[in-house]
Amino acid sequence: MAGTIGGIGFFVALIVVIVIHEAAHFGAAKRFGIKVEEFFVGFGPRIWSTRRGETEYGFKWIPAGGYVKIAGMNPYQPAAPEDLPRTFGAKPIWQRALVIFAGPATHFVLAYLCFAVWLALVGQPDVRSPLITGVAPTLGGVVSPAAEADLRVGDRIIAIDGLEDPTDVEMVTYTREHVGEQVTFLVERDGDTFAVDMVPVLATVEGEPVGRIGVLLGQAREPVGPIAAIVGGGRLVWDASVQTVTNIGRIFGPEGIGRMAELLFTDAPREPTDPVSVVGIGQVAGETASGRNVGDLLYLLALVNVFIGLLNLLPVPPFDGGHLALLAIEKVRGRQVDMRKVVPVSVAVAAFFIVFTVSIIYLDLVKPGTLAP
Repeated sequence: MAGTIGGIGFFVALIVVIVIHEAAHFGAAKRFGIKVEEFFVGFGPRIWSTRRGETEYGFKWIPAGGYVKIAGMNPYQPAAPEDLPRTFGAKPIWQRALVIFAGPATHFVLAYLCFAVWLALVGQPDVRSPLITGVAPTLGGVVSPAAEADLRVGDRIIAIDGLEDPTDVEMVTYTREHVGEQVTFLVERDGDTFAVDMVPVLATVEGEPVGRIGVLLGQAREPVGPIAAIVGGGRLVWDASVQTVTNIGRIFGPEGIGRMAELLFTDAPREPTDPVSVVGIGQVAGETASGRNVGDLLYLLALVNVFIGLLNLLPVPPFDGGHLALLAIEKVRGRQVDMRKVVPVSVAVAAFFIVFTVSIIYLDLVKPGTLAP
C-alpha cells in the first residue's frame, strides 16, 4: 500500500513540477507585459475553464503537465493588430530570453530545495564503513560467524584486515575471497572500537555457494545542519547536472539508440544504466516509499528535476533551449527567424522523442528496470 501511495504521490509531484515550469513562463511573460492567452493544466479536451482578464485558465483531461499560450509564439495564429505591441516577438531579445529560460530554471531551483531538505532531514548515505542492519543467527544450520562474534544491528565495519573504511561491495568481495580463512574485522559500536576475528563460511545465496559471515549491510546516514544542507544542496545539483549531461549524450546518441533497438528486438535484459520512463520512475518511487527511507523520494525528485531541466535546455526546437538558440541566431543576424521554417524541425524532433518515450514506457512494462545507483 505504501508503495502504491508513494508511486501515485510521486506522479502527482511530477505534474506539479511541470505546472510550476509553465507558471514561470506565465509569470515572466506577464512581468514584461506580454499577453498570455491561456494557462491550462493538462492536455486534450477541456474539463473546465474560466476567464480572468485576458487569460483563460482551466483543466484538461490528460494529466501530463500543462501549458501556456503566449501571444505571437504560434506563427500560424497572427495576433490582432491591437495586440501586436504585446506579442512575444515585439519584446526585446533579453526579455524573451528570460521568459523562455524561466521555465527550465524552476527545475534547478526545485532540485536544489529537494537536495537541501533531503540532506537536512534524511542525510546522505555514507558508502564507507557499512552499517550492520541484520545478523543471521545461523548459516547452513550452524551458528553464523557474526552471531558467534556477537555482532549487533547498528555496528559499523570500519576496517577488514587493514583495509580501512571499506565499502559494502569491498567487504562482500573480500569475505567471498577468504572462505575458510581467519579475517580480522574492526568494529565500531556506540563510539567504542574493537576487533573480532571471524572465518567466512560457504552459504547459498540465490542458488550459488558464496562466502558469508551472516550479516546484512546498509549505509549509515545522519542529517546535517542548515549550513551544510545549503552548501551540500548546491554541490549535489552540480554533481547531478554533470552526470545528467553525460547520460543525455549517451542515451540519445548512437550508443543509446543502438541499445534501445537491442532491448526492443532481442531478449537482452535491462541494466541499471538503461533509461527509464515516468512509469519506471514511478516503480522506483513506489519501491522507495515501501522502504524505511521515504525521505529518499526527495532525492529522486531532485534527480528527475535536474534531468527535465537539462533536457529542456537542449538547443533544438521545440525545447526551450531551441527557442533560446533561435534568439541567439536572431541577435547575430539582426533579424527575427521565420518560425514557419522552424516548424518542420520541431515536428521531426518531437516525433523522435515521442517514439523514444513510448519505447521506454513499453520496456518499463515488459522489462522492468531501475535507476542507476
